[in-house]
Amino acid sequence: MTGAVLATDCDAGSSAVKVERGQRAVFCGLTSIVWLHRKIQDAFFLVVGSRTCAHLLQSAAGVMIFAEPRFATAILQDRDLAGMADCHEELDRVVKELLDRRPEIKTLFLVGSCPSEVIKLDLQNAAERLQAQHEGRVRMVAYSGSGIETTFTQGEDKCLAELVRAGPSDASTAPELLIAGTLADIVEDQFLRMFEQLGIRSVAFLPASSGTATPAVGPNTRVLLAQPFLTETVQALQARGATILAAPFPLGAEGTLLWLKAAAQAFAVDDSVFETAVSAPLARARQAVGYQREKLRGKRIAFLPDSQLELPLARFLSRECAMEVESITTPFHDPKLMASEAELLGEHPDLIEGGDLETRLDHVRKLRPDLTVCGMGIANPLEAEGLRSKWSIELIFSPIQGFDQAGDLASLFARPLAREAQLEF
Repeated sequence: MTGAVLATDCDAGSSAVKVERGQRAVFCGLTSIVWLHRKIQDAFFLVVGSRTCAHLLQSAAGVMIFAEPRFATAILQDRDLAGMADCHEELDRVVKELLDRRPEIKTLFLVGSCPSEVIKLDLQNAAERLQAQHEGRVRMVAYSGSGIETTFTQGEDKCLAELVRAGPSDASTAPELLIAGTLADIVEDQFLRMFEQLGIRSVAFLPASSGTATPAVGPNTRVLLAQPFLTETVQALQARGATILAAPFPLGAEGTLLWLKAAAQAFAVDDSVFETAVSAPLARARQAVGYQREKLRGKRIAFLPDSQLELPLARFLSRECAMEVESITTPFHDPKLMASEAELLGEHPDLIEGGDLETRLDHVRKLRPDLTVCGMGIANPLEAEGLRSKWSIELIFSPIQGFDQAGDLASLFARPLAREAQLEF
């Protein structure tokens, strides 16, 4: 579909969200394997797809020829796509060979792709069959990383949702805190120390560092979201009875403070204890952001749809860095998950869900902002037109959450502007 269709019937907090449909240019959900396989250290991700899928993963991960990563692609050949071969027999053979060669694998993810979905290959049933064949040896989990009507961060959402559905239930009554969304190890350690100071000691992370250590979830579970693209994961958690804590995402000093405050209130942490725990790191975060603020103050920024981080980043950059947010387009907008962000950001005249590629590009060309946050495939053409850009995927790969990363997050936006100034000089 090439034409854009506009509507204004979506409401998110205080900001009306226009819906625009049309062409898009985003990575597919297979890209999320790059950071998931680094996080879940005893897992292997087997993509059932084409050579294009394999090339995408190898390029995205920068895999060297002599490396043996914990992901691979079971290539669907022409005979498979034409229905002339039994894909399930081939998949069983590939899985057996893989497990024989890699005995350290504890969790095997079967990841669907566009080709496997087109030929209706049921990987859920395949995972159940393979689980019975390899019971006691490995845990099988199937999910879709297809790029059909999705963006690249939704691969993580589907993966975590399946982990929750297949994971253990918790019927205990003592409240526990679950942090949902992949975080860098250093950020996890920082948050654990902070929760320890707050007296919240029963804390788990999803995903865990082991695929077989998925936290138990039940009515006692209180969930803080570390990433904004987990709509399906939230539904799976709520189906187990978990409570999602309303909070902005932990980006910047303000976002991290309110995120931690939501946990403190849910666990009845005394105000004096909270103030003592957060005062020093909050002051450091504000100071670190302040170093970058003067470089960003008054600079105009636009967001093209890619990662679903667009709204939280717009809130951080406008409120803490004094940037002027000209336009925000996000691939998918969940009004419930974004309610706290929308309340902080306030009414914005140019907030769009979806986005038609040509329409959005024309809009950016008309605005000519100082910086455009977008996908890698769009960045180079914009740069050729004299428009500075920032790859949104870099914000997924970088540790940006928490007090200690607030200054680094601001600097990610200051650097392209500083490079432009140096080139002009």
